[in-house]
Amino acid sequence: MESFSTRAAPPASGPKPNRPASFGEQAPHTPTRPMWFCRVDGQPWPCPEARLRLRVEFEGALPALTIYLAGMLYEAMKDLFHLNPHDGPTPQALYERFVGWTPYRRPIVEDHK
Repeated sequence: MESFSTRAAPPASGPKPNRPASFGEQAPHTPTRPMWFCRVDGQPWPCPEARLRLRVEFEGALPALTIYLAGMLYEAMKDLFHLNPHDGPTPQALYERFVGWTPYRRPIVEDHK
């Protein structure tokens, strides 16, 4: 007996990712968990190339970039402190690595002149 799955057409490839064309088909600079090193160059993630690509990807939505990186910071803190709770990176160092380099940072206190 022929089933529906053998008669149905294969699914289409779907939409293309909304990524800058200038990056081509290079390997993505994504983190290797739980150590949080770049898959391509082995540097602590986000490496300089990942930062550049993230800036391009989130151009026009810099608050969203900061929110995304804050989520990645949270995940990295869980992983890294689980691996090495005694002498892992400090919270300040992780903040600078993940969020501190972003261009969108609002002041803690607004100036009321």
